Amino acid sequence: MADLEASEAMPKVISFLSSLLQRVAESNDLRSQLYPQRISVFHGLTRPNISIQTYLERIFKYANCSPSCFVVAYVYLDRFAQRQPSLPINSFNVHRLLITSVLVSAKFMDDIYYNNAYYAKVGGISTAEMNVLEVDFLFGLGFQLNVAPTTFHTYCSYLQREMLMQSPVQLVEPPLNMTIRPLKIHCCFNDDESSHQKQLAV
Repeated sequence: MADLEASEAMPKVISFLSSLLQRVAESNDLRSQLYPQRISVFHGLTRPNISIQTYLERIFKYANCSPSCFVVAYVYLDRFAQRQPSLPINSFNVHRLLITSVLVSAKFMDDIYYNNAYYAKVGGISTAEMNVLEVDFLFGLGFQLNVAPTTFHTYCSYLQREMLMQSPVQLVEPPLNMTIRPLKIHCCFNDDESSHQKQLAV
């Protein structure tokens, strides 16, 4: 009964996002065997034993940030992946990228949020490492933190389709005769966000 109540209390975005990231990480793990990938501060020496979904559920349980923060964190992860093509999301960096993206999202979205030391404990890393990850992530994003409402809803819609379609077009394996490129999460920058991003820089 308790497990049922817990599953009902957990936002569906956690399940959708973890499923998507799991497939992205596994796909990029395979690609790393063919194409070398740059090592960053987000990379662990080994794959964490905790699953992506369990890790996300832990963050949601203890961070107390709004469910919308996870959608915005998803946007940030996509932006990071597009701006840093040599650092595709894989099993060695996805956990650190997740805790960092949620931390940055909570600071930008929520009026009340926990400090870096608290997020470090939630994420199972040191405070010093959390601080370094946050700075690297912000620079990796080019400090483009604002998310237009249209973009937010577009990513929400994509996560909803993730529930209905377990094999989105972006995640299909390319034919053998095609050049294999690092798999991205999702690209949906069709709307013009330049004005919003300029506001952030002011």
